[in-house]
Amino acid sequence: MAGEHKPDDIHIPPFETEDLRRNLVTLLDSEFDDPVAGEKRRIGNFRWGVYLFYDYDGEPIYVGQTNEMLRTRIRRHLTNQRTDAVAMSVLDPFEVYEIEIYPLPQFQELTGGPQRAVAKAHLDALEYAVYGKAIAASQFKAILNEKDPPAPIVDVEIPLSFRMRVVSDEVARIRSHPDFRIARRALIISRLAQVISERKVQGGLRRVLLTQAKRLQWLADRRYQALGGAASIETGTGDEGEGD
Repeated sequence: MAGEHKPDDIHIPPFETEDLRRNLVTLLDSEFDDPVAGEKRRIGNFRWGVYLFYDYDGEPIYVGQTNEMLRTRIRRHLTNQRTDAVAMSVLDPFEVYEIEIYPLPQFQELTGGPQRAVAKAHLDALEYAVYGKAIAASQFKAILNEKDPPAPIVDVEIPLSFRMRVVSDEVARIRSHPDFRIARRALIISRLAQVISERKVQGGLRRVLLTQAKRLQWLADRRYQALGGAASIETGTGDEGEGD
């Protein structure tokens, strides 16, 4: 259908996709001390936890939580474009340079019952805390989440985390060039604007659009200034290159 939004149109070259898959395996299979079990566990195998994505500038861009398994949730975000955040062009997997994971090992063996509500309250509170930390660390004082996490009903301390880069040197060389990132970010903004124009949306998506526009402006301005700024502008008449 003409004008229909298709998230798969936001294409990532196959070798870059495979690079991300390999590095995600390395991240998710990395060992992390489980203080409850008293042994090491692969970080991706924790069921309950919060994750934070960073871009190529070290800017926090997206916070999420899961109780199905961190491995499953993070891979779904970054490799198959089947989450709402990716489908709606809120989150671009291309932007993700590093991932930080905050597991909740005390709920690892929980299968159900009344304690599940307790675990969920802790998970929500941890997401709220990490979200606030990300906002404070952002130079824009905003990240790309469409919704704010609910206010916590329990007190939690942010636990030890595990942070790792998920792109190779080769892919980083390609993606880190400012002009390449400017073009990509502009594409994502246009996709998001299209989604907004075609649907009745809440304010969250419009906030994401505004944040992305600020991020694009900042990146474009930094590139412009790096190339000389106003001093780089040539002098000429306004009708140069125009036809008769």
